[in-house]
This record gives sequence, structure tokens and C-alpha cells, in this order.
Amino acid sequence: MTTAKNGTSHTRTHIQHFTASKQIEFFESLKESRFSGQLVISDTQEHTWVIYLYLGRIVYASGGVHPVRRWRRQVVAYCPERLTNVAELQLTLASIAQEESRISWEYQLLSIWIDQNKITREQATKVILATVIEVLFDLTQAMQVNCESVRDNLLTTRLILIDAEQVVKESSKLYSAWQGAKIADQSPDLAPTIRQPEVLKSKTSAQVYQNLSQLLNGRQTLRDLSVRMKRDVVTLTRSLLPYIQLGLVQLVAVEDLAPPTSTPVARRLFQKKAPRRITIACVDDSPVICQTMESIITEAGYNFVSEMDGLRAIAILLSRKPDLIFLDLVMPNTNGYEICSQLRKLSFFKNTPIVILTGNDGIVDRVRAKMVGSTDFLGKPANPEQVLATINKHVSPAKD
Repeated sequence: MTTAKNGTSHTRTHIQHFTASKQIEFFESLKESRFSGQLVISDTQEHTWVIYLYLGRIVYASGGVHPVRRWRRQVVAYCPERLTNVAELQLTLASIAQEESRISWEYQLLSIWIDQNKITREQATKVILATVIEVLFDLTQAMQVNCESVRDNLLTTRLILIDAEQVVKESSKLYSAWQGAKIADQSPDLAPTIRQPEVLKSKTSAQVYQNLSQLLNGRQTLRDLSVRMKRDVVTLTRSLLPYIQLGLVQLVAVEDLAPPTSTPVARRLFQKKAPRRITIACVDDSPVICQTMESIITEAGYNFVSEMDGLRAIAILLSRKPDLIFLDLVMPNTNGYEICSQLRKLSFFKNTPIVILTGNDGIVDRVRAKMVGSTDFLGKPANPEQVLATINKHVSPAKD
């Protein structure tokens, strides 16, 4: 971890591969410094999470891809009666809308419900623990993150103080199971939808098909379905995997739900993010090349993702979905031709510019690379002007 910026109340840290061990180490340092405030974490896809801490212990977590879906899931799981009266819920939210604070409305709702004896502290604890574990799982999937710690004492009410190591281990166990199910390149925030209904119908019983057609409508994520079906998300996804691999079921991205009310607090917390910046990827087994490309590309204002293991490249590229890919031609265990060919078979990368990096500018390499679908060539070592000219040639220059 390298500190990029320090101040009296703000500290920024860039972390590559935010694994469980790095998370434990990071939270341990916050505990040692008795940190109270917010840890604001962002990834290369412009997703932002906020973890609230008191004296180095976790109090709550929010943000990410689907903050409202996550909140609704946990309430359905542990205190579903709170969702039966929408008007009452909106009135409660309106009452906290005047408070100028950076504390999440979900946490404030839990505090109010406890004060009003509408839920027990045990129910609130279950909601918070499940929420924090889910957020930590998502952070483990993020390859690169920036952490900004902001000291303050906003949390006057502390419903629970969580030892970070405990929830990181729970999250890590879940992530290991997710990897073991051969689905690490997919997100549990994707929604399954039936792609070939007639073929699926012919391969399943009438009852199974009826159940699948009701559940797999492309509007409920894997996590949503796991709560609805009372099955853990890994087991549920593993049961759908054969249909996904056959192309009968597809996992698609879905929008978050609208917040329960359009109060100023909800609007502030869930306003649309600025359009994401262009993401450039580099797949090269040389750490020097990757570091050089990162320096050139990030200084030009683009997001950057790199992978040095050619065998992991496709999974990483699928999860990050870059706008342009620089691809090394010669790597151990695999080569640029094979990776390029496999990428072109995936619908998402059919038209993505793929620029081959090579030290050998031979005509045979160029012809073969064109045959497997490469867009362009760039000689190594490339200078900044060549790299940026190649990006401008193939990608729209708008970065904001």
C-alpha cells in the first residue's frame, strides 16, 4: 500500500488486489490509530463504497453497484414487516431528510426503527452484518481500489461495533466458495434471464421450466434470488451454471432500484454518477511494461487495469470491460493470438479495439494477428506519444 496524499483529516491510499489479507492489514491499522469516520473506497469502474467506523471498528457499510437493492434484500431477509407500509417508510425518511449529515439513510432508518421498538437490536445486527460482508465481498472482486479515510464523529448512535477481521474472514470464505464454483469472473449483482426459451423447455421438465421462467426474468439479481429462495448465492448460481454454460440462460446487468423516497438525503446519496471514464487494459507478463503503461495512461486521465497472467486475462477483462486492450504477443502458458481469438468469440468484445504489443514487427505476426481479429499493432517499447495516439485513434477522446 502506498499513501498518495496525507492531511490532517484525509488520507488516500491506492491498493492493488484488495484481498482478504490486505483488508485485515488495512483495518488493523485503522484500529491501531483508533480511527473514527468514513472510509470511502472507489474502484476503476467509478463504483464507490462507504464504510463507517468508530475507534477502528466497523459500524456500517453502504454504496457499490446496488445500494438500494442490497438494503431491500437485507430488510426482506431479517425484518420484512418493515416494508409492508410504504407511506410510513417515506414519512420516516422525510423526517431524517433535513439532517445535513453524511450518514447513510439505511443506517438512520435502522436506528429510528429500534428507538420506536419496530425492530429488535438483534434484527438490526443481522442486517448490518450481512450488509458489511456483502460490501467486503465486492471489494475483494475489485482489482484496484483507492481508499480515502475521512475523520469525523458523525455517528452519535452505534448499533453495533464489528471487529473487521471477523467479517473479512466471513466474506473471504464466501468469495473462496464463489471462486470454487468456477464463477469468479461473474458478479452476483448480475440478473439471470432465459435466452433460448424453447431449447430450455425441451431440456427440462414442465415444472422446472415453469419455475425457471418465473424466476429468471432478468429483473432479479443472483443475490435477490438467493434471498427470495432462501438459498445461499453460491449454491443458487452453481445450480444455474449448466444452463449458463449452454447459453440457455444469460447473466445481464440491471439498474439499481429507486430509493424509497425522493427526499434530499435520498437524492444526494443516489444521484447519478458522472459518466464513467474510459478504461484501458494492458495484458503483458512484464511488470515494467505494465507499470510504464499505467503511468502513461493514468496521467492522461484514463482508468487503467492490468493483468500479467495470460491465463487469468479473459476473466479480468470480462469483469472490467475495458474500452481498449493492449495485448502482449508472447507470454508464458499462452499467447496474444489465443487470447485475442477467444475475446473475439465473446459478444462483448466483438468490436473492442485490441492492439497487439510486440517487439517483433514481422509481416507474419501482423498477418496472423489480423486473422484472429486484432485491430492494430504497437511496437515495444512504446513511447507515451505512440500509446496516446493509438488510444485517440481507436477510442473516443471524451474521458468524463
